[in-house]
Amino acid sequence: MIKKFLTKLSSVKLAKMVMLSVAAIIISMSFSIRAAHANVSLMVFGDSLSAGYGLSQADSWVSEIARNWQANHPELEIINASISGETTAGGLNRLPDLLERHQPDMVFIELGGNDGLRGFNLTTMENNLRQMITIIQSRNVKVALSEVEIPPNLGRRYTEMFKQVFHEVAEDMDIPLVPFFMREIAIDSNLMQNDGIHPNLAAQPIIANIMEPLLRELLEREVLEPSAATAASVQQALYVSQTLYGQLEAAQ
Repeated sequence: MIKKFLTKLSSVKLAKMVMLSVAAIIISMSFSIRAAHANVSLMVFGDSLSAGYGLSQADSWVSEIARNWQANHPELEIINASISGETTAGGLNRLPDLLERHQPDMVFIELGGNDGLRGFNLTTMENNLRQMITIIQSRNVKVALSEVEIPPNLGRRYTEMFKQVFHEVAEDMDIPLVPFFMREIAIDSNLMQNDGIHPNLAAQPIIANIMEPLLRELLEREVLEPSAATAASVQQALYVSQTLYGQLEAAQ
């Protein structure tokens, strides 16, 4: 009888320990869950193509998306941290402060065009992109990279090597690569400013229409869906905890 009692007591203690462990898991997981109604933010981290060079920032394609989301997807927020003339080196220097200030859930990097137009060393550009991605991921923030293309002024070899950098970085670091939004815009003179590099006012809604579903899909896939999966896991853990608690009560 004493042996049976001790066995039962050990089972009760074990159940208590398991229940406490499950409760601890639930608490830790709960802190990482984003409520369905909470804002989810994406920071566009680019150069003049995203900053609205030659235009009012309110007319940029990023602002077009911001107005769309405010009206149709109020749970989503887009932040424009782009500045004209930015290079990957400048972006690398600015990035930590921007992450601290805006606390985004995801960053869309659209940088490298000015490096290419100025003929910068491609290995340096690649290293800058990799460092930015590493910094972002170290903050538990999702990241996507924009493909970037430049005119063939510096020769076909440099131009092709430049474009390939973005594909290699995205593949190696296992992040989404977004097609270059200027690809079809740049060949239409009616959508370009006189410098032949920057999109004009008429191009901004077109770019927004290209980018809005892509960026929204990225947020849903990379941020919202994993959070929903975590919430489901917590519900399952809660069920296990309640079951163990019921068994513990019955054993006492």
